[in-house]
Order: sequence, then C-alpha cells, then structure tokens
Amino acid sequence: MTPIAPHITAYLRERLPLERGASPHTCDSYAHTFRLLFDFAASRFKVTPSKLQMEQLDAPLVMDFLVDLESTRGNSAKTRNARLAAIKSFMRYLEHREPALLEQSLRIQAIPSKKTDTALISFLSPSEMEAVLNSPDVNTRIGIRDRAMLHVGFAAGLRVSELTGLLLSNVTLQPTPTVCVIGKGRKQRALPLWKQAAADLRAWMAVRGDLAVPELFVNARDQAITRSGFAFVLKQHVQAAAEKCPGLKDKRVSPHVLRHTCAMVLFRATGDLRKVSLWLGHEQMQTTEIYLRADPMEKIEAIEGVTPMRLKRGRFSVPDQLIASLQGRP
Repeated sequence: MTPIAPHITAYLRERLPLERGASPHTCDSYAHTFRLLFDFAASRFKVTPSKLQMEQLDAPLVMDFLVDLESTRGNSAKTRNARLAAIKSFMRYLEHREPALLEQSLRIQAIPSKKTDTALISFLSPSEMEAVLNSPDVNTRIGIRDRAMLHVGFAAGLRVSELTGLLLSNVTLQPTPTVCVIGKGRKQRALPLWKQAAADLRAWMAVRGDLAVPELFVNARDQAITRSGFAFVLKQHVQAAAEKCPGLKDKRVSPHVLRHTCAMVLFRATGDLRKVSLWLGHEQMQTTEIYLRADPMEKIEAIEGVTPMRLKRGRFSVPDQLIASLQGRP
C-alpha cells in the first residue's frame, strides 16, 4: 500500500510552485480540491484522512466524488472539471514516482470532462464603469486607495490575484506610467496606464506612506489587501454607484467583470484580438475570442455588409373551402 501524505506534500510544496511555477492562488485551489477529495474518501472508508492509501483513490471513487460535488455541494460542471483537472495532474505526477500506480492513473485520466455551456461574458457600459470609478470619496485616504485600486484593476485588465499581488516595486511612473504584472504560469507582462489611471495611482502612492508590507494596495490596518477584501470594496462602490446609474442594480459585478470591461474597451478601440490577448496575458487566442462573441457591434456590421435578396412580394389568399367551412356552408 502507498501512503498519500509524502506524495501530496511534495506535489503541493515542490511540484506546483517550484517546478511548474504555479501561482499561490492555483496552489490554494488545488489544495482545496484534495482536501475535499480526501474528506470524501475518508467518509467512504470510515477512516481519518491520514490513514488513506493511494490505492483507495481509484477511478470509481473519483467518479463518485465528482458526482457528489454537483449533487451535494451544488458545484457547477465548470468547477467539477477544474477539480478533475487537479486530480489528473497529481496522478500524472505519481506515474514517475510510483510506477505501480500507472494503471490506476491511466484509468483516472480517462475520466472525461463534462461539456459546459459557453455563456456570454458580463461587462459594464462606459457610463456604468465611470459611475463605479467616481463612487469613492477622494477626500479620504481610503477613498483615494479605492479609486486607484478600481482604476488600475480596470485599466490594466488585471485578474484579482494580479491586482492584490502588485508590489510597489512593480510600479514605474517615469517616463511612462507602467505596472509589471506577474500572471498565470508566473509569466510577466508590462502594461502602460492611461493618463487618469496613472494620476489616481500617483495620488494613492502619495498618501500610502512608508509601510512594512511590499504590496501596493493595503487595507485599513495597513496590511496587504486580500482577494475577498477587494471584492468587498468593489461591492460597496457598485451599490453606491447604482443610485446614480440604475443599470447597475440588476448586474452582478465581480472583480473579473472589470477585466472583461477593459477587454471590451480595448477590442472596440483597436478591433485587434491579438492586442487584447497580449494585454490580458492569455496564452491562447481562443480564450480571447469570448470578447468577439460578446460584442454586438460585430454582428451589426456583418448584417450591414449583407446585400439583401430581391424577393417577389406575394399575397396570401384564403382557400375557398376554408371560407365555406367558417360560414357553415357544405
């Protein structure tokens, strides 16, 4: 029998962060997947998670775990697929460390992902985005921080983990205001800021103070702001902005919606998906194509470019038998 603990520890502490360069967010997500899996298996075999053996995590158990995610926990097919991807990655890692588990690994890797619906992305209109950015009270330190944080997140199209992970050392204000972002897969990209976003960032850096933490954005206790902290700040300002912009009341504005909004602004300004892809840090152009599907202007231009067919006009004539039946005639 093969104990799980040494392998999962090496995978989460060495393989993911050091060898694959996974972000802390990815490592946390994978760790949560295995915590759920081990709790499920421990309940199934009536043992503590520390007593589980790798041979017990076979394909049937993994499939039952995936069913439980959707039926009991209410997870979506997309979340289910993400959990499965984490498990498959771990099993591929084990193939070289424990060759005896090869067949078990192959069976698990053969479990198919579920097809998911490709929904249109949600993004804000220019007036809605402007209302959100104007919501913070820039006469206060927290308000100045919020304006800068919202504006940089939107203008640079950052993932929430990229925004909260920005360091002071990642910011260059001269000669061109730029932020250096470390994205997925530890890939770096430098993003210039437009004039107003740079002005808001300068205002925040002027009142931020000399703090012990290296992160650019901090909370009220001068500690690095968290993902949930930023989500809370955004929610507050969306609610305030909705008073002046009623269209926001029916919208669920998550941190990722700011990223989508930036992408739509860039795409409509340039019409070039390649530039949008580079700006967002996408590895594949297919990922960026969601913004092409979301833009109604692309469809309108396509319709306007179609030459209408010349169709002969006709007139519907009611059959005599139908008229006779309605009038009660034989």
